[in-house]
Amino acid sequence: MNARFTIEIRASMSRFTPLVAALATTLLLGACAASAPASRANAGAVQVDVPAVAHPAGETPQWWYRSGAARAAGSGAMDGRAKNVILFLGDGMSLTTVAAARIFEGQRNGNPGEENLLSWERFPATAFSKTYNTDSQTPDSAGTMTAITTGVKTHMGAIGVSAGSRSDCADSLGKGLLTWLQLADSAGMATGVVTTARLTHATPAATYAHSPERNWESDADLPEAAKAAGCKDIAQQLLDTSRYGRGPLVALGGGRAQFTNVEETDPEYDDKVGLRLDGRSLVGEWKQAHPQGAYVWNAQQLQAAANAPAILGLFEPDHMRYEIERKDDPSGEPSLAELTQAAIANLSRHQEGYVLMVEGARIDHANHSGNAYRALSDTVALSDAVRAAVEATSDQDTLIIVTADHSHTLNFVGYPARGNPILGKVKDKGGEDGAGTLDLARDGLGLPYTTLSYANGPGFTGATNQQPAGPKAYPHNPSSFDPAKGRPDLTHVDTEHPDYMQEALVPMKSESHGGEDVGIWARGPGSKAVRGTMEQNAIYHMIVQATPRLRQRLCDAGTCDAKGVPVELPTPTAFERKDAGN
Repeated sequence: MNARFTIEIRASMSRFTPLVAALATTLLLGACAASAPASRANAGAVQVDVPAVAHPAGETPQWWYRSGAARAAGSGAMDGRAKNVILFLGDGMSLTTVAAARIFEGQRNGNPGEENLLSWERFPATAFSKTYNTDSQTPDSAGTMTAITTGVKTHMGAIGVSAGSRSDCADSLGKGLLTWLQLADSAGMATGVVTTARLTHATPAATYAHSPERNWESDADLPEAAKAAGCKDIAQQLLDTSRYGRGPLVALGGGRAQFTNVEETDPEYDDKVGLRLDGRSLVGEWKQAHPQGAYVWNAQQLQAAANAPAILGLFEPDHMRYEIERKDDPSGEPSLAELTQAAIANLSRHQEGYVLMVEGARIDHANHSGNAYRALSDTVALSDAVRAAVEATSDQDTLIIVTADHSHTLNFVGYPARGNPILGKVKDKGGEDGAGTLDLARDGLGLPYTTLSYANGPGFTGATNQQPAGPKAYPHNPSSFDPAKGRPDLTHVDTEHPDYMQEALVPMKSESHGGEDVGIWARGPGSKAVRGTMEQNAIYHMIVQATPRLRQRLCDAGTCDAKGVPVELPTPTAFERKDAGN
């Protein structure tokens, strides 16, 4: 090789060196960019082995617990350093309900609506939750909430017990599960429960009670055989749960009648008395156990109890009112946001941290009634409550999770134009082709229809024993139906009226739950673990793993593996106070 040729090669290489370097840098950066999200997502992941089992036969309580722990740990929940946890539960809040409520709120504020977001939709972490019960493809609130509070899936109707027979008290006595509310109480944290349902209803009950049957709310509901076998009604279990520590320092909701006896006149309604037949006044017993505490039953009393160390609020004999009906309460009923603010103000005084469950319960009831207005209005009320919690807390020390227990059959259909009233009749420009002028959309019979409808329920348009054929108005609780003779003409019907009931395809006394996944939204310490599609019971494990005080209490009881992950099903009695039996 001559000198001239060598020089030319070196010159050529020198010209290409920057290009090669640039290409290498680009490839390296591309590789880093591609792997960075996965690396961040898997940061702090801890592997937990789960044995393969046959489904459903091999799904023991221990298997559910360990598999949920593996899902949470593998997503990085162990990295969480939460001091406080707030779980918001929109009962029956399907993804369709969320989407419709988002538009409903936006339009109520004078905007088209589609661009709006509910408060939790701004959270950075999202996931899907698989809601089935161990014995049912489409679940109920008791089994689903038990999965969320204990880390173990169970049968439909079960409150805080593993799968078994719904009517067998004796079988259930050895199947009690520790809830994260009781765990927190045992760990010295403050605890609270807020709901717009009865405090003894399925969702709140699953935070503190143990019963194979969700309907055993007071002693009047408890069969004699169950009493003889040793089961206790759910209302008295709210007081009994103090054996884990202090019991809930804040318990706010409806259900006065379950806590008072038939000799006690309701403080708000002179024509009502309690339901208990055993002569016990659980309100009186609560007062005796909390001499400095405050028992309240209206909004003014709740405000006056701001400095009380413990608060029991029972604002109705039955469920609390729908948001649209609160203004009609003669004594003044607090909103869900006000209940949430009161609970946080009380619990945040405790330096050990707190856990709080807040339920927007009546979303579910409105969907069961086939009345979308109330379902959407109460979903917006839940959004207000979540916003209040965000404003009262810091994402540096408080994990907030928003989810639902199950879905409903609410449908969002047609091709309504942008900004079309979400409760209104569909107006479009010729359907999917969009080639016409804006006008009422018509079905195959030439009749207008609404954007929202239900797959089943009391909105069926045939005649019933309560209302004639045609559109139905809330409240409508039929016991018999006649076949529908075609669809009604809605041209001159005000479908945006709060009492209008959306049409239902299949006649049913009560609209049913749906079986599809529901959403999970989260912010705060440990929230990065909330992603993908997960079994519902993994939510419990997200909470306990992301909260060091809860995690340590489980480890102290010997339920953790060598990596510090709580993987063994805890025995509830091991977490009771040593003097609990005295």
